[in-house]
Amino acid sequence: MELSSQKCEPCRVGTPPLSAEEAAELSKAIPRWRLKENAIERDFDLWDFRAAIDFVNGVAELAEEEDHHPDIHVSYRRVRLELTTHKIKGLSRNDFILAAKIDRLV
Repeated sequence: MELSSQKCEPCRVGTPPLSAEEAAELSKAIPRWRLKENAIERDFDLWDFRAAIDFVNGVAELAEEEDHHPDIHVSYRRVRLELTTHKIKGLSRNDFILAAKIDRLV
């Protein structure tokens, strides 16, 4: 099943983060995202500041719907998103689901 059609599931403290192998496999579905040790991130270059803020607002709406929230960094027309599951101090399937849904916004 495609990641973007899945729903984020609540994680509990104590749930183990994904293994490096599991994260590498899931990252194949979101090739524009960079896989880091405990996070995934992507830079978005938009047309101007207004477009960047409109994009961030779309991401915020999606994050609220999924109850999974990225770290958002805005610099004029560039937006960097970083996803990790803070509760488990690492990556969960939710990070990849939300990344796939964000990719559909652009």
